[in-house]
Amino acid sequence: MKYLLDVNVLIAYGFRRHGFHDRVGAWIRSRKGDRFLTCSITELGFVRVLGNVRTYGMDVAHAKSLLQELKAWKGLPLEFINDGNDISALPKWAKSPKQTTDGHLVQLAVANAAVLVTLDEGIPGTFLIP
Repeated sequence: MKYLLDVNVLIAYGFRRHGFHDRVGAWIRSRKGDRFLTCSITELGFVRVLGNVRTYGMDVAHAKSLLQELKAWKGLPLEFINDGNDISALPKWAKSPKQTTDGHLVQLAVANAAVLVTLDEGIPGTFLIP
């Protein structure tokens, strides 16, 4: 199975002090043989959120370096997928501004024979990490 990691999953896994780090790590370790994907949106979201010095104690350069280390780690090979979807691929259920990125990521996962895995409840077509 292939999983596109939502921004929140990528952050929780990559930032050891995150409240859901253990939950995400346990789920990923249970998925032996599965493939894990990132894309421009999820990688930029990782750097945008963790690059907030006041909240996470690191700047953009440090967050970028952390993501590069995570991507290079052999214990969880992350595959980068290109994003060829334009706005016409946005699902009909994405009606509010808050839903647009989620809808886009769901469709990007589908276009790559994957499932968007998330910690957010209520996103149609995703897998919620238990």
